Amino acid sequence: MTVLSRLLGKRPDSREALRPLWLRVVEIAREKRWYAELGVADTVPGRFDAVTLVLALVMIRLDRDKDQDRALVEAAARLTELFVDDMDGQLRQSGVGDLVVGKRMGRLVSVLGGRIGALREALPTGPFGMTAVLERNMTLTDKADPVALANAVLTLHRRIDAANAADLMAGTFAR
Repeated sequence: MTVLSRLLGKRPDSREALRPLWLRVVEIAREKRWYAELGVADTVPGRFDAVTLVLALVMIRLDRDKDQDRALVEAAARLTELFVDDMDGQLRQSGVGDLVVGKRMGRLVSVLGGRIGALREALPTGPFGMTAVLERNMTLTDKADPVALANAVLTLHRRIDAANAADLMAGTFAR
């Protein structure tokens, strides 16, 4: 921190430490196989669904160890803020006006929360339970294979769940 920033009261953005994790979430959600092989719709709603799916899996992982590492609670909050900032920017770029952005952001965060809850319940049930959750919560094409998608999500969950906290925060998990 420079003397000038200390005088002006500027502090480093606490979210910057989580940016590699956020970028990794988006990178995974943009992998072509979700769309080309597994049937997630390659549309704005489908891509949003993919981002929230991967983010929800990461949030579930962060929540798992929150009692042993209180920094993970803070990390989850900062990661949610990065999600909100990114979605806010996307909405504005697509022409949504200032008066509507807040209401839409509330809905998007609500969708994320719902997705976290649905996935948390479905993960222990294996492919059958996961398939039902994905069919309800994802924008899929007519050619989608929900069972293959469920298996891919469960594999991704295992890879995220196996990552240690340092690799998770650095965005170097699930490679």
